[in-house]
Amino acid sequence: MDDETAEIELLEQNLNKTRQISQRMTSILTSFDTRLAKLEKSILPLYTSTQILNRRANNIEKALLKIDELASNQEGIAAEEALILRGPQPGQLPVYQEALERLNASIAFKSSDRGTLDTARLVETGAKKLTQLFTKLVAEASTGATPPPNTDVSAAPFPSTILGTLRPLVAFMRTLPLPASHPSHSAAPAILSTLKDAQKGYADMRGTWSRKCLEAQGKRVVERADTLDSIVAGNDFARWVGSLLSVADEEYNLLKDLSPLSSATAVATSYNTLLNPILVLFSTTLTSLIALIKRSLHKYAFLALAAYEALVALQPSWDTLLARRGAENAKANELKDGLGTLRAVCLRSFPEFLADIKMASLAKGAGAAGDTSTGVAEFLISAVTYLERLPEVHGAASAALLQLGDGNWKMGEGVQVGKGAKLGDGDEQIILEHFVFDVVTTAISSLTTISRTQRRAAYGAMYLLNNMSYLQRSTVDAPRNDALLGLLSKPTQAALKSAVRTARATYFDTNFSPLLQTLTDDPGAKGAKAAAKEKFTRFYELLDEVLERHKNARLLEEDPDTRASIGEDVVKLVVPSLVRFTNKYREKEFSKNPQKCLSILVSSRY
Repeated sequence: MDDETAEIELLEQNLNKTRQISQRMTSILTSFDTRLAKLEKSILPLYTSTQILNRRANNIEKALLKIDELASNQEGIAAEEALILRGPQPGQLPVYQEALERLNASIAFKSSDRGTLDTARLVETGAKKLTQLFTKLVAEASTGATPPPNTDVSAAPFPSTILGTLRPLVAFMRTLPLPASHPSHSAAPAILSTLKDAQKGYADMRGTWSRKCLEAQGKRVVERADTLDSIVAGNDFARWVGSLLSVADEEYNLLKDLSPLSSATAVATSYNTLLNPILVLFSTTLTSLIALIKRSLHKYAFLALAAYEALVALQPSWDTLLARRGAENAKANELKDGLGTLRAVCLRSFPEFLADIKMASLAKGAGAAGDTSTGVAEFLISAVTYLERLPEVHGAASAALLQLGDGNWKMGEGVQVGKGAKLGDGDEQIILEHFVFDVVTTAISSLTTISRTQRRAAYGAMYLLNNMSYLQRSTVDAPRNDALLGLLSKPTQAALKSAVRTARATYFDTNFSPLLQTLTDDPGAKGAKAAAKEKFTRFYELLDEVLERHKNARLLEEDPDTRASIGEDVVKLVVPSLVRFTNKYREKEFSKNPQKCLSILVSSRY
């Protein structure tokens, strides 16, 4: 028990000590808590002030950073603005493009505030600077020395170095903001207007330059037309038109490549502007050529026909060229208008040519009294030359004659050859044959009229024979152009043969009938020696006249074969009659040398 009591007392003592310690700790903690509360009350204003200061310090730091950023941005914008305002410099086009791209990008990510409007105006300025460079380069490429007038121009010169600079510039200009692609971009309408002006300027400059390159050659063609062969001159003009088409085609390809506005409508409108100076040059040159032809249509008829034939062949190429101008300009066709005028000139040439042949018999001096010339008429030489050249313009001549109408080249006179159904496409050969027939028969008629109005029939007959033989030889027997034979129809050849036979018969009748008449018997003379001698004397007188006439007339000098044939016929005609006469009166001895006539005839100019 005692032990337990002692333990209980010990525990109580320890409990009391623990209680005392707890009370003291509680007292200490309470005192510490009180002190902490007091400390907190003292420190709280300082903490609050420190927080405010920290926030202010952070705000100041952020403000400083923002100021630095704004200052940096302002320096960049100022630098880009200076670059834009200065314009693209040689070799620095990529730098300029990048600056404009950055400005466009900044507009795309900002709202429509004042800064965006300023940037848009700067982009517009940059676009104008680019178009100024574009115009400057095009102007440089469209000046300088033009090709010599004696060369065929296939393209207006465009330096390759300038072309290499323009292509990347145009490629970037096509990326500039336009209303169609950037409807919200405030500078897009102004940029579109700027590009339109630049493209119009391009078309004006290239069109004017192309005209300058072709103009000297066109003037040379017209000036040389008076000195060259007519068909050669017509083909020369056609080659020039071919050069014009080639230049226009090349300019179209360049326009598509270098147009800031590449839409089909914009290119067509610009191409119409570019073509205008070229088309005006064509019309002016053709007008000058037609004026030259009209001054002497007979002389330049083949120039008109050759030019017309060549231009007709170029019509498809021309139509393709004009179709590129757009539907609004489709009705205008300068070549078609020019062809119409040229065709009218060609149509006039045929009746006027026939009229010239017909009027040759009424010309002053033709067949005048005392005219003893028997040479080939100038109008006949011209007519034969005309016929020889006609196959060279077969297409143009046949087309024009079909347009004129079969037989209308006679201006209402005469009857159509082989009159039947109206000729049209496919009858080109027929109508040419009809026209050639009328040319030949009109020439025969004029020659016959001239020969009959000569004062002395013998010279007229020799004139007719010379001319008819020349016409026959130059068209049927030995034409210089074998193609002419294809235009001589059977009626034409028959008319020629008949005319030659008639001329030959007339020649014999007028030159040798009087000679033979002196050798005929006179029923009243009854063979008297005096009468026979008088006849023989008269025969010699007429023979001397015939010989003298032939010495002066120069019969068939250009046709020795026909000349020899006629000589043989003369001998066959005269010698038998003379032999009979001399044999009959041989005993009369009215002539000491009756064989003189025979030797003269045999050794004469025949």
